Amino acid sequence: MDAYNVYAKQTKRRGFTLIELVVVVLILGIIAAIAGPKIFDTASDARDSSTKQSLAVVRDAIELYRSQAGSYPTGAALATNLKPYLRGPFPTCQVGNTNANVFVSTVDPIVVGGSGEGWAYNQTTGEFVVNHASGIAW
Repeated sequence: MDAYNVYAKQTKRRGFTLIELVVVVLILGIIAAIAGPKIFDTASDARDSSTKQSLAVVRDAIELYRSQAGSYPTGAALATNLKPYLRGPFPTCQVGNTNANVFVSTVDPIVVGGSGEGWAYNQTTGEFVVNHASGIAW
């Protein structure tokens, strides 16, 4: 054997070929295209769940207030009146207008509106909803 053949047998090429790398990148791209929207939609689902939970907590607090006071709290002092029934500050709406401000209505059924409040409250019926078209039915 000549020296060239001995050297060629000892030095095997290690690593991936260009075709193998392209195939792996394509597979990862397909997986990302399928899984990406599901991952990013999770944050939206979490905001919706948080808002629904906040709705339930405030609605329960309104009913507790009514059972003790005999009437629904006034809209102007809703956060103050419900403070003994809530643990922590008045909840922030996570859908639509993301704040803890309350739009007060006396129309039945409740009409959402106002100038950027996160919640809507009817002080005559005690109805408490999200002040946004996407979450009013919750």
